[in-house]
Amino acid sequence: MTSEMTVDVIILAAGKGSRMRSDRAKVLHELAGRPLLQHVIDVAQQLGPSRVAIVVGHQADAVKAATAAAVVWVDQTEQLGTGHAVAKALDALTGDGVALVVYGDVPLVEVATLAKTVAVAEQGDVGMVTADFADPAELGRIVRDGSGEVASIVEYKDATELQRQISEINSGILAVDKSRLKGWLDRVEPNNAQGEYYLTDVIEMAAADGVAIHGIKARVPEEVTGVNDRTQLAHLERILQHRMASELMLNGVTIADPDRLDIRGTVRTGTDCFIDVNVVLSGDVQLGTNVTIGPGAVVADSKIGDGTVVLAHTIVEGAIVADNCSLGPFSRIRPGSVLESGVKIGNFVETKKAHLGAGTKAGHLAYLGDAEIGSECNIGAGSVTCNYDGVQKHKTTIGDNVFIGTNTTMVAPIQIEADAYVAAGSTVTTKISSGDLAVGRARQRNIKGWTPPAQRRAPAVQGPDKDK
Repeated sequence: MTSEMTVDVIILAAGKGSRMRSDRAKVLHELAGRPLLQHVIDVAQQLGPSRVAIVVGHQADAVKAATAAAVVWVDQTEQLGTGHAVAKALDALTGDGVALVVYGDVPLVEVATLAKTVAVAEQGDVGMVTADFADPAELGRIVRDGSGEVASIVEYKDATELQRQISEINSGILAVDKSRLKGWLDRVEPNNAQGEYYLTDVIEMAAADGVAIHGIKARVPEEVTGVNDRTQLAHLERILQHRMASELMLNGVTIADPDRLDIRGTVRTGTDCFIDVNVVLSGDVQLGTNVTIGPGAVVADSKIGDGTVVLAHTIVEGAIVADNCSLGPFSRIRPGSVLESGVKIGNFVETKKAHLGAGTKAGHLAYLGDAEIGSECNIGAGSVTCNYDGVQKHKTTIGDNVFIGTNTTMVAPIQIEADAYVAAGSTVTTKISSGDLAVGRARQRNIKGWTPPAQRRAPAVQGPDKDK
């Protein structure tokens, strides 16, 4: 914030969310791979607040464990309404300044909207976020006075037919001077069927005290749409996915179908990338320029270099992939894999904690785990590094320009020096020196005159002797 006034953010996250039909607290359900609450925390932190207080109740320990943010936790052991929750938070947030109240299940609120709301409170008035809904249903309506300021909030059940035609609704998000807010909350009474203390009651008190109430309209209604059930969660998921896809496209990425892309983290890209359908990008993903991600691919917490192609249904997780590599289709690059420029990983090849040098190829049906492999090597189809002895993992080290024949079994720990060759079908257990050819096969025997199983006849079974 540009102002020197202290701003504290209060996030209400104590509710159970019974309509979610879940054993998890509502604010822990995920949107784009992150808990709903985390989205709200991230937006709040962008305001540069002095403190962020989160009011928790249902599954408080699980909610606290789900975030590593530096926040003040406020326990609301009795769920007595929003006014009660904010009052408890104010008790924990001593000192002067502005309090901004937001909700842990309203994940798409934008920082610009909140900043405008806080700015109103910094001038001594009440700032509250409103929104225009095409179908406001039974939400509370905003009634403005002749000067355009908020005069009151009318609940649907109390509204006249004319008031029900108002499309502007109350979001519940507000910013106000902390001392004023505390004074108003001390006067709130639970005069309702639920016996709860409502935060919205302070608006009427503010108006009665002559304090101006400024309604800050959200840019789009989705900003203030809360999540009460899984249908609403799915609705907001698609909205957020479209936003993130649009941002990528504006940065020079071609997306085959924005409706069939899921981003569950942070994606940074160069220009002229292409992302095909049904791709999932999660965690921290970096794509260079001219990267192609094929249909059905999954890329998680990985860095992909310029010009690399990730073919269909390939999984890349926790890997560093250099320029001009080719991965897949149907390959799996597991955590700890480092692939240098020009590496080719073909169909049904799996790598794990494997470092492959520039230009090395593993085209088909191989497993390379806990391996250091040099440049310009050829790993034949069906080759396996036997890295696990049942207790410990062991390393395979292969030098540059090594040729590993088809169906080679490399029993680690083992070293194969540069320019060595391993004959197809070998099991190698000892060091292979540079330039050597290793043949680790059993001697072949050809048995002449044997009888194939299909031609073998079972011995005749003797029946009972009827003459006896």
